[in-house]
Amino acid sequence: MDISPINDSVRFEPNEKPPRSLLIGAGFQGALVMIGSIVLTVVIVFRIAGQPDDYISWGVFAALLISGANTILQAVRFWRFGAGHVLVMGTSGTFIAICAAALLQAGPAVMASLIVVSSLVQFALAAGLPTLRRIFTPVVTGTVIMLIAATVMPIVFDMLTDAPEATSDLAGPVVAAITLVAVLALVLRGPKSLRLWAPLIGIVVGCAVAAPLGLYDPQIVLDAPWFGVQLGSWPGLDFTPGHQFWALLPAFIIVTIVGAIETIGDGVAIQRVSRRRPTATDYRVVQGALNADGLGNLLSGIAGTLPNTTYSGTIPLVEITGMAARRVGIVVGVIFIVLAFFPKATALLIAIPSPVAAAYVGILIALLFVQGMRIVVRDGLDHRKAAIVGLSFWVGVGFQNGVIFPDLLGDGFWSVLLGNGMTAGGLVAMLLAAAMELTGGHRRRIRLKLDEQAPQQVDNVLRGFAESLGWNAADTNRVTAAAEETLAIVSRADPGDPETPRYLTVRARQESDGIELEFASTLDGENVEDRLTYLSALPPVPDDGEVSFRLLHHYASSVRHQKYHGLDVVTVSVSAA
Repeated sequence: MDISPINDSVRFEPNEKPPRSLLIGAGFQGALVMIGSIVLTVVIVFRIAGQPDDYISWGVFAALLISGANTILQAVRFWRFGAGHVLVMGTSGTFIAICAAALLQAGPAVMASLIVVSSLVQFALAAGLPTLRRIFTPVVTGTVIMLIAATVMPIVFDMLTDAPEATSDLAGPVVAAITLVAVLALVLRGPKSLRLWAPLIGIVVGCAVAAPLGLYDPQIVLDAPWFGVQLGSWPGLDFTPGHQFWALLPAFIIVTIVGAIETIGDGVAIQRVSRRRPTATDYRVVQGALNADGLGNLLSGIAGTLPNTTYSGTIPLVEITGMAARRVGIVVGVIFIVLAFFPKATALLIAIPSPVAAAYVGILIALLFVQGMRIVVRDGLDHRKAAIVGLSFWVGVGFQNGVIFPDLLGDGFWSVLLGNGMTAGGLVAMLLAAAMELTGGHRRRIRLKLDEQAPQQVDNVLRGFAESLGWNAADTNRVTAAAEETLAIVSRADPGDPETPRYLTVRARQESDGIELEFASTLDGENVEDRLTYLSALPPVPDDGEVSFRLLHHYASSVRHQKYHGLDVVTVSVSAA
């Protein structure tokens, strides 16, 4: 009997086709929730820098157009670009401070050039993700997701009281409370058929209550033109960068790396909420998300608008509605592109009162925080990982709230870099993960041809390594047996071209309670981790192909399988008795 856990909240998985009415409804809600951030972030940054209205209009138009096209790319997944999941793309809030500084100090053309150059970092990170896997670990990505929630939630709290001066002091809290109750009632106790519509119903109810209380401003909609594109406002690029370009470039690269960590976390988290049966993370999806993100930044730089990023709010939105079908992403992208040409329709969404938006976004951010916790806990939380998570999170919260050495940071580069909690905490998490990797215990490495001689070669190396650690014969035999079964599984995987010789890199490293073995090669088969997860669902009498999996499950304390483009890494941990 199949006893594997089922996530009943997922109504449609990525490759399934929902009914047209549900598809359009989910797409419209996704666009409704995200479009305000895309538009307002551009408007805020450009107004801070004192840019003219025609350039602001161009920046909003370009941001919507690129966000729409990139959201579609994330959904359809072309070659190595895109996640193949619902990942809504939009203007990156991480770049607000640094882009405002670039506009003020050097102008739009230099800012655009900086975005173009720094976007190349994300392509490099996507290609080098297998090498960086011990730094961008689930602990790091999960912590960054938690920090995203901690960084955004204070802004949400401020929005609760954002109301015109002429309105009552109670108007904001009342509208927010009614919106919150409407959404939660459907999410927690509403019928499954209405859960999909919870976001839209909550926003409509909130706006209906806000209008008579004076919180809904229709003038924003009335002043916006029906149709318009400021094509003549493109700032161009600066192909002769001066000292300002080189002074700002390091900050742009660092912020790009931090944004890439957010995308990695989103690429991991969206897989968690998109399947009925839990599966191991496919890092090819993460690489595709990173490549699409980099392409979005490149196009944003060429267009002269703010960089793109994946919107983490997509994950809780998918979790609430159960609509993980990637067709939803296509609909959201199409809506963004269409609305780019109709400023009045965009204004209709922007006019949603802040307390209404805050109530609903607050629910999304709370669920996002929990997703970060799940990623951290699922990876296994020992005392080292707990130290990384705890310290990184609270350092990020401290810098976000300006309580860690505020006088020493000043108003310059370090203030811009560390003033954002996600940036500060993310950098601490990366540095601690790198320190753990560099200061690890004893290790051995062997690269060999995957043939009939491989098992004996690996056995000899591992026996010598275990003996150097003082392991007894029984523990040594357990390590070599686990390695033998892993090799048997790897050897049977579809090699692709049978004429091309296959090579395997085996790494052994000392852990606090045992030895960690890492097998890196090119495989074209199923995920070993998933196969082991569902062993209990298989018949009690195995066939020949299951024996190695069952024996590996017996010898190993844990097994992880990470699939990348062109490389598979199977990590096997064996504990000492």
